[in-house]
Amino acid sequence: MNAVVLAILVMVTLSLMRVSVVFALIAAALVGGLYAGMPLGEILTAFNDGLGNGAKVAISYAVLGAFAVALSRSGITQLLSNKAIAKLGLDDGIPNRQLIVFTLLGVLLAAAVSSQNLIPVHIAFIPVLVPPLLKLMNHLQLDRRAVACVITFGITAPYMLLPVGFGSIFLHDILLTNLNENGLDVTAGMVPMAMIVPIGGMALGLVVALLFSYRRKRDYQDIDLAHGDETPSQAAQHLKPWQMLVLAVALVGTVTVQLFTGSMVIGGLFGFALLSVSGVFRWHEQDDIFTEGMRMMALVGFIMISAAGFASVMQASGQVEALVASSTEMIGDNKGLAALIMLLVGLFITMGIGSSFSTIPIIASLYVPLALNFGFSPMATIALVGAAAALGDAGSPASDSTLGPTAGLNADGQHDHIWDSVVPTFLHYNIPLVAFGWIAAMTL
Repeated sequence: MNAVVLAILVMVTLSLMRVSVVFALIAAALVGGLYAGMPLGEILTAFNDGLGNGAKVAISYAVLGAFAVALSRSGITQLLSNKAIAKLGLDDGIPNRQLIVFTLLGVLLAAAVSSQNLIPVHIAFIPVLVPPLLKLMNHLQLDRRAVACVITFGITAPYMLLPVGFGSIFLHDILLTNLNENGLDVTAGMVPMAMIVPIGGMALGLVVALLFSYRRKRDYQDIDLAHGDETPSQAAQHLKPWQMLVLAVALVGTVTVQLFTGSMVIGGLFGFALLSVSGVFRWHEQDDIFTEGMRMMALVGFIMISAAGFASVMQASGQVEALVASSTEMIGDNKGLAALIMLLVGLFITMGIGSSFSTIPIIASLYVPLALNFGFSPMATIALVGAAAALGDAGSPASDSTLGPTAGLNADGQHDHIWDSVVPTFLHYNIPLVAFGWIAAMTL
């Protein structure tokens, strides 16, 4: 068995057994490295060298978590939730529940899509927007697995299809560049056209998730997101109009500063600082609020850091190239089997790395010569490489596309990362991506 395959199986098995994803990633890196014949010292060196690649995202999440807790502590989230529940009459029965549910899901989908292009903040909006909506979701008895599927679709499908914002980086700067550098002659207009079929598979998966898999009601408890000298309900009772204006400025300012500086850390610090001087919470509570926010996002941050270390070990082992080489030996001259094997190998590679942006340079250098050798057209090759890389973002325990929804939906501790985010998105997106990626490879 290839070391990469063994490492991914170890990681997935431990994660499904509810072992911490951080522990699962470290254990998988050790198992994969040792199986590949790497000395223990070399494994640890590679792992440590990779840790820094995840530190930036981890600290960004911690600061945004602090800002989200500060918003909750101000009482504004409780106030808005109470007003929405009262206006919609959710305490007196829900005659239009289905309409309200799909409206809410539509708003979240629009926010997720916009975060990739219109307001390119990526996953930074999730810990700020989603926690205030949890109480509303609870009253609607909305299954949070459906919400996770909506958000993950909204932050992955657009950049794989629309060449603006993060899509421009993914489709043009990374995918197109790496394809042409490895011997394929394609133009910018061909790339999004080739990705239509795989993304169609993801869209079908989203429909199945919303209309069939997670349409039933699910019960959750109303749990306060922050605890200080006052509960959010008490803080909401004496929130002044000018303080609400400061809160609005803090929200807009956080996004604006992030866009201008290109840093989620600076944006989050700006919003937190503005709330600190506004008097919406007591001055002596600042340290507790910041600590609570960092604690809320600690798991996400450590998973990101550990995933970077895991990816570094897998690349240092040299087993990624060996996996592709061994796969080609079993294909023979079967073009259909070649497409399927390439997609499945891409799934194993990206499940560990967790980022399609980081995976494309690896996959393109291996897949383009292989695709040309089997006679795949340029459009089919684009679909193969793009879909294979996207598989990691759509359903990996280490992907920010699954960690982001978990960070927001688990703010009250009632949403499990593996079983409520990873498994649903894997089933509804990774399987269709493999199927429709294969269709695209065989028909384009």
